[in-house]
Amino acid sequence: METTASSKNTGNVVAAIAKRFGIYIVLLVLVIFFSIASENFFVGSNLLNVARQVSMLGIAAVGFAFVLLLGGIDLSVGSVITLVNIVTAWLMVNSGWNPVLAVFVALSISAAIGFANGWIIANIQMPSIIVTLAMMIIIEGVAYLICKGLPIYGFPKSFAVIGQGYLGPIPIPVIIMIAVMALGMFILNKTYFGRYFYAVGGNEEAAKLSGINVKNVKYLVYTLSGFFAGVAGIVILSRTNSGQVLSGKGFEFDVLTACVLGGVSVAGGHGKISNVLAGVLILGVLSNGLVLLDISQFVQMVIKGTVLMLAVAVDCLQHRKPS
Repeated sequence: METTASSKNTGNVVAAIAKRFGIYIVLLVLVIFFSIASENFFVGSNLLNVARQVSMLGIAAVGFAFVLLLGGIDLSVGSVITLVNIVTAWLMVNSGWNPVLAVFVALSISAAIGFANGWIIANIQMPSIIVTLAMMIIIEGVAYLICKGLPIYGFPKSFAVIGQGYLGPIPIPVIIMIAVMALGMFILNKTYFGRYFYAVGGNEEAAKLSGINVKNVKYLVYTLSGFFAGVAGIVILSRTNSGQVLSGKGFEFDVLTACVLGGVSVAGGHGKISNVLAGVLILGVLSNGLVLLDISQFVQMVIKGTVLMLAVAVDCLQHRKPS
């Protein structure tokens, strides 16, 4: 009898550890595997390269995580990144605007798009997946109309610092990602807005009855999602030094995968930014490792799709209500 109770307690402890630290264990296992499989993986230059590559994903993932906490989704993230690329590039090259002013206008547009998503979802009560899918298509069309499908290049050299510069040994995109992640943690853990995000995602009707202005919360969350996607778009533009209509193509699915891997529930009400960072790093390590092992791009697509499906399946099983 005592043995059975002891085994049960041990099992509970293991399950608790796996639930709390499972994402970090997966990250560690991937790092060890690719370090053994490729001699070029665990070297300083490559690890910095991984950090730089995932920085844009990490920036956009913060706003996307907020949306998931509400039980919503934002499929327009990739298109916002594309539009910010094209608008910023067009203003600097075709209109001769100062980079700072061009960036300010582009980020204002991205935030306005996010607000529009939130307003439609909150007031017309359309499903977020339909609203943001329609917005994605609209924005892609606008971006194409602006640049006619052609890349825009020829930026001031100072603009390249955002995506290609270093502060000491650390790439500036990584510093921006860390700052955005820290801001996301502060909002969720130290402000009443963060508590509102969890409350609305957990039970929207109960949140209304407790006096929370649910509409304002949705406005804020979708505006932040658009804004952070815009910041990611600026970093991508600076890094590639060229505004292109395919710059954000499919980006929303990578962001979704990173967030769900990091334990942000697609049903809303559960998730932490610190775990989202781990999810972002897992995707970065996986992509980099597969490239070093010379795995086909199409095989990589299959693997990433499988990872997304498994992550959502685990989330659904964890939060499934008992019958």
